[in-house]
Amino acid sequence: MHSIPRQLLITGTDTEVGKTFISSTLLYKARQSGATTAALKPIASGAEETAEGLRNEDALALQRQCTPALPYAQINPVLLEPAIAPHIAAAESGRRISVSQLAGLCRGVLIQRRDFTLIEGAGGWRVPLNERETLADLARALNIPVVLVVGLKLGCINHACLTAEAILNDGLPLVGWVGNACGPTPMDRLEDNLQTLRQRLPAPCLGIMPWQSEPDIESAATQLKWPRELTS
Repeated sequence: MHSIPRQLLITGTDTEVGKTFISSTLLYKARQSGATTAALKPIASGAEETAEGLRNEDALALQRQCTPALPYAQINPVLLEPAIAPHIAAAESGRRISVSQLAGLCRGVLIQRRDFTLIEGAGGWRVPLNERETLADLARALNIPVVLVVGLKLGCINHACLTAEAILNDGLPLVGWVGNACGPTPMDRLEDNLQTLRQRLPAPCLGIMPWQSEPDIESAATQLKWPRELTS
């Protein structure tokens, strides 16, 4: 358990690049070591009606990896039904989401001081929350080390480098990145692109995840490394 970071924030180069899969895998990896775990999806857009009420599938995936169990409302305190940009969904429902509100909700879980707590963002680094604040402002308020999930598709080098630059300019440590295949057909010149990412990103590669039609967290956990900067 000594080699597990206490807290991480997971962001991505875009939406639908595998943040939840990587987040779930890291939580599973921590659980397998005997660590207690907690997860947060502070804000989520896209929900389906269930017997328990509206639920977001990404938040449910994170909930399954929390030990001891956490109630859904703590994992995903702000849930917006349409699968659109959070600030637009909030405005359409007459709500205003603020960084101070989300940070307070996150701290309610962080103070439980489990061995490992993971926060998963929504979309990319600069996703707006309201007319002037973004999810990057939430990350800054919480001051948590960041892992970047890079969706391995055409354009990923530009997206990854810009996101890494933004994270560092916002004063947060980028402690690693993970490459995740976004579809069954590998991107053209995959190895050349991976070499460029390794050369240009200012953080170590923690793993490269191949496409899985049925995500296998157990096998993925063997391919992911913890950030060295946070291990003892």
